[in-house]
Amino acid sequence: MAQLLAVVGGGDLSTHAVLAAEALRKAAGRRNTQIALEVRGNGASGNPLSEAAIAGAKAVLLVGEGDLGEGRFGALHRARAAIEDVLTDVNAVFDRLSAGADTPFPAAAAGPRKIVAITSCPTGIAHTFMAAEGIQAAAQALGHDVRVETQGSVGARDALTAPEIAAADIVLIAADTGVDRSRFAGKRVYATNTKAAIRDGKGLIATALAEAQLQAAGGPDTADGPARPAAAEKKAGAYKHLMTGVSFMLPFVVAGGLLIALAFAFGGIDAMKPENAGTLGYALGQIGAKAAFALIVPALAGYIAYSIADRPGIAPGMIGGMLAANLQAGFLGGIAAGFIAGYTTSFLNRHIRLHKNLEGLKPVLILPLLATAITGLLMVYVVGVPVAAVLAALTEWLKGMQGASALVLGLVLGGMMAVDMGGPINKAAYASSAALLSSGVDAPMAAVMLGGMTPPLGIALATRLFPNRFTGPEREAGGAAAVLGAAFITEGAIPFAAADPLRVIPSMVAGSAIAGAIAMTSGVTLKVPHGGLFVLPIPNAVTNLTGALSALAAGTVVTGLLVGLLKKRAA
Repeated sequence: MAQLLAVVGGGDLSTHAVLAAEALRKAAGRRNTQIALEVRGNGASGNPLSEAAIAGAKAVLLVGEGDLGEGRFGALHRARAAIEDVLTDVNAVFDRLSAGADTPFPAAAAGPRKIVAITSCPTGIAHTFMAAEGIQAAAQALGHDVRVETQGSVGARDALTAPEIAAADIVLIAADTGVDRSRFAGKRVYATNTKAAIRDGKGLIATALAEAQLQAAGGPDTADGPARPAAAEKKAGAYKHLMTGVSFMLPFVVAGGLLIALAFAFGGIDAMKPENAGTLGYALGQIGAKAAFALIVPALAGYIAYSIADRPGIAPGMIGGMLAANLQAGFLGGIAAGFIAGYTTSFLNRHIRLHKNLEGLKPVLILPLLATAITGLLMVYVVGVPVAAVLAALTEWLKGMQGASALVLGLVLGGMMAVDMGGPINKAAYASSAALLSSGVDAPMAAVMLGGMTPPLGIALATRLFPNRFTGPEREAGGAAAVLGAAFITEGAIPFAAADPLRVIPSMVAGSAIAGAIAMTSGVTLKVPHGGLFVLPIPNAVTNLTGALSALAAGTVVTGLLVGLLKKRAA
């Protein structure tokens, strides 16, 4: 008799559901474990689990969404997963199911529940609010009461109040950056990324209600472990920590870049020379270059460490970042310092045990002192010099690029911006280009911004040139996509890509790659990491404005034409 059960819901018995079931079957075979599988579509099943199988089982895995016939399983231990999770890492999902044989899984909540949620992404613009909308729409459809706090580019909006948090059944965090959880002590918390909320809000809420874990007092790095499932914590990993640092770094880059551009606008190209001291241009240059840009690397390192070790990591991380800047190790050194400080602080916090009367000394004395000393010594004696040499070589190579090498880099960076439109590939290109600004390399940023503006602008153009390829609502959404594209919000193209990915995504990648290649080969540079068309008119924010506009126009036209030619007529 099978001790483990799995029900896979795939809508119309989709290929993905069948593949997920087969993946679970093979994983069970490799482990010499018996498993009974059922694949359901539209509430019906061609291979229903027998009553005897259910009676003899110890745990059940519910995969996908829709009617999975959950009422049959009573108090049976259960786990939940998305079909995508099974296809991506079946072993991790199977481990969770196997654990259910010994460890109870909280059953899904019945009836309406009170949910409070936080959404956040590195730039705090599109994904933050798309995730919030996904959670709100899903909760409304499921009959739950939800309040969402968005931690966007201008800070928290609709901030959760203490009474709302106290009354909530669970706290749902959908964030690609670190979120302070100290106010959720004693509540059940489930944390994931924004992608989960955007793609499958209903499934996310069901999973959160079943798997949320108690948040201990004192933040995530306590002896009781993180208030996040281990698989989700592992999946977030270094990427989440890096993106947290980038999200806090960006305001310094934006402010510094624009102030330096304004300094040149008011004082000319020599505005920052000592002989111009006292002028407005010189003052703006000092603020931008000597203050804002000087804090880029410390902010990056400090908030990487914060994401790993919570508040105790900030001081060691920022000090390590300042050392990286002083050692000429730049943003690469800052990244290294952030991870060193974060993991060192986290390790010390877990392993240093003091009498309860002395515990108050840890966050204000012991952790800052020891973690800063360890991080600083490693930066000075081990990390700083080699990383500085690598950064210097990289900087010289990037500054000296021309011809074929510039063309290839432009193609790659531009194309990356359109592959997943705000996902990890997009953010990798964006974060690296934004960080290079602190080292005086501003050509990649131009390729990235122009490549990121192209997808929604190209889609908007296609809705006008080929209206019969789009439905009425899609044609109306084309105008909104144009505005988002002009503001460098690549996510404006996501609805169109989701509707027809095999035709739309390659079209967008081609247009963005061309825009990036033209920008790099034309010598276009950009000192500001965001703003789109709205920052181009600022004097000295961009060099070779004509080349920038030409690259954007070419990429937009290519995307628009390819989308129109490849898409089928709308029904």
